[in-house]
Amino acid sequence: MTQTTAPIDHIRIATRQSPLAMWQAKHIQACLQALYPSCHIELIPMVTKGDKILDTPLAKIGGKGLFVKELEQALYDKRADIAVHSLKDVPMDLPEGLMLGAFCERERPTDAFVSNHFASLDDLPHGARLGTSSLRRQCQIQQHRPDLDIISLRGNVGTRLGKLDADEYDAIILATSGLIRLGLGERVRHELPTDVCLPAVGQGALAIECRSDDRAILAALAPLNHLASKICVLAERAMNRELQGGCQVPIAGFAQVDIGRLWLQGRVGSVDGRVLLKAERHETLALTPENPNAERLAEAVGVDVARQLLDQGADKILAEIYST
Repeated sequence: MTQTTAPIDHIRIATRQSPLAMWQAKHIQACLQALYPSCHIELIPMVTKGDKILDTPLAKIGGKGLFVKELEQALYDKRADIAVHSLKDVPMDLPEGLMLGAFCERERPTDAFVSNHFASLDDLPHGARLGTSSLRRQCQIQQHRPDLDIISLRGNVGTRLGKLDADEYDAIILATSGLIRLGLGERVRHELPTDVCLPAVGQGALAIECRSDDRAILAALAPLNHLASKICVLAERAMNRELQGGCQVPIAGFAQVDIGRLWLQGRVGSVDGRVLLKAERHETLALTPENPNAERLAEAVGVDVARQLLDQGADKILAEIYST
């Protein structure tokens, strides 16, 4: 990164205290420090409600937004200037006065199969115990392997791996990106193909939240934006927003940009895997910083894929899940 003069002399980063969240915050701290060597960049660790409640599925206590509320309050109170999030944890609609000021380059977005005894999902025997906290993973895996016993699994990455190593599960599913970032890539036995398990909206991407009126911070964050990653996650999030989906529902969305084309796939399924709706759209896209229409086109693609899913009955599936 090219060093330059910082538009601000002190940046405070609010972060959760989990090992993965701390890695993410330190990564952004290092990126900003490389850009602005004279700037003092401070980490402010805190514990969120989502970190405290570990014995209840997220879908029953408010979804993954529980991991960001305390960080957002720190922004409102001006105890912090930015907050670093895994984008898949960030609700589709942000509180008034806050915005995502940067979308960083995406890590591998796939789901990882992790096991001490089996090489892949297809190698698991009938009735094997598979751990995941995600309804999205559950519905897609149940469609592919309805014979498996899927058991809820909460906790940070280390806690989940510890439960696997204690033989509480035959295998677990984690985000590939989290394992790579924590230096645990060797635990990945197999990356689930997207035709079996499409990733979550925003999976593998980091986003930086800040106050929308803080021009100095927005200017400081601008070099961290990765255009292709931003376009992809904007399409995915627009799809999820049109579906009125939260972060902890059986919705999958994954966009890719390649050779001037944007390709978005979306899925909505019943938790038991008996119904899995699919939709997609390809769109020509001139991906350059000078193209003012790229973001609007990406969001229009997301809306279109969502409406295809709604036409297939996605609203009825989601309504049933929200009513339970």
